[in-house]
Amino acid sequence: MVHISSISRRIFIKKSGILLTASSMPRYLTQQRGKSLGVALVGLGYYSTDLLAPALQETMHCHLAGIVTGSPAKIPVWQGKYGIPDANVYNYQNMDQIANNPAIDIIYIVLPTGLHAEYAIKAANTGKHVWCEKPMARTAAECQSIIVACRKNKVKLSIGYRMQHEPNTQTVIQFAQSKPYGPIKEIRAEAGYRENRADHWKQNKALGGGCMYDMGVYSLNAARYTAGEEPLAVTARHETTRPDIYHEVDEITYFDLEFPGGAIAKCKTSFAESMNFLRADCVDGWYELKPFQAYNDVKGETNDGLKLNLSIANQQARQMDDNAIAITNDKPVLVPGEEGMKDIAIVEAIYKSAAEGIRIIL
Repeated sequence: MVHISSISRRIFIKKSGILLTASSMPRYLTQQRGKSLGVALVGLGYYSTDLLAPALQETMHCHLAGIVTGSPAKIPVWQGKYGIPDANVYNYQNMDQIANNPAIDIIYIVLPTGLHAEYAIKAANTGKHVWCEKPMARTAAECQSIIVACRKNKVKLSIGYRMQHEPNTQTVIQFAQSKPYGPIKEIRAEAGYRENRADHWKQNKALGGGCMYDMGVYSLNAARYTAGEEPLAVTARHETTRPDIYHEVDEITYFDLEFPGGAIAKCKTSFAESMNFLRADCVDGWYELKPFQAYNDVKGETNDGLKLNLSIANQQARQMDDNAIAITNDKPVLVPGEEGMKDIAIVEAIYKSAAEGIRIIL
């Protein structure tokens, strides 16, 4: 084994083009501003209201054009705040009419996970491009049905993995290929928060509730992009501290992933406690992001003092602009449906492993 010094490693990273510079990131946003695409948000809950709609006021390549909601009381509030015309307001029964609205180019599904497949397919059938929040769906079969519908209608599909658009995360993704600290031995990825609500859809199995779907997909996707390869096997287990709330879905899930290069990922997700870090321990050092999936201030470091601290103003705006430019230029999106389906296939294996107490070969 050849070991390199910290100075040599820094030189290597610079020559690899991945030291913290904006030009090194695989961004679409270096292109000139072009047509602004109209986005319709489907579902006006917290994520649309507090994050996506404000982010669409900061985007350069797309804008908030319409809404789809089952709550009539929300309509005048959104129209008053964002100037959305009556012609661009829809409900879940008539959203198919978006097909005839040239002001809307993209339909963004921001509903509970259990509704993603139904409404993403409806969106694709309008002939509009589809953005779907993560996790993509409840099952890999549902994910595949969304992919098929988008292909059939010749529209682009992107899944809302905003972290893959985030520059410090992109550095970690590049490390998986350049290996500046040598082969990875172990990855740790933990994501969670304390969810005390007892009547939220996240406690409803049919709607795609449970910590593994909601927060665990962050840990799972991070383990995969940090390793830079697909896992071969998984072993998982659940814990519950509040069975009065979490009797239908999982409150805490642990899962270990085995990768072909020899790395092991030890992951955890929880609705019982807050956790938010990603770390790779390698033959010649380590690097980490802490926090790794926060809405802002994602940052990290390496064992030899390299700072991973590029900042962006708004992660959701970056994600949506990247995807809009891909549509305008007819280029592949950064996170296609196939990426979302890979995670959900593993999520299904995690639940099977935990239920049966066995190691699952993927």
